[in-house]
Amino acid sequence: MIDQSKSLYARLGGYDAIAAVVENLLPRLMKDAQLGRFWKNRGEDGMRREKQLLIDFLCASAGGPLYYTGRDMKTAHRGMKISESDWLAFLRHLHVTLDTFQDSEKERKEVLAFIQSTKADIVEV
Repeated sequence: MIDQSKSLYARLGGYDAIAAVVENLLPRLMKDAQLGRFWKNRGEDGMRREKQLLIDFLCASAGGPLYYTGRDMKTAHRGMKISESDWLAFLRHLHVTLDTFQDSEKERKEVLAFIQSTKADIVEV
């Protein structure tokens, strides 16, 4: 039985589990015909930094011991012209990734609720 008093970070499996989700999700997003434009012309070093910032952000947001040093979501996504359609495409990929890792329904709902809470800072148009 899962100890519900533990942080979401712990219940998800900690750093390695969250990093694995990011490793699964990012390539899906980058290969998507609609979303791939956000990574077009990005250098390898920039991609590594972006991936690490995403892992740090998710770990810290889930109650883990990491400190996120990146910009807030509104600043990080300003000017990218992320649309509602882009957001929905992202969510489709996220669901496929979450299906891959088969977390419990409770953790899945918490993850999705958190992701939805960032939408207002990310979607512009």
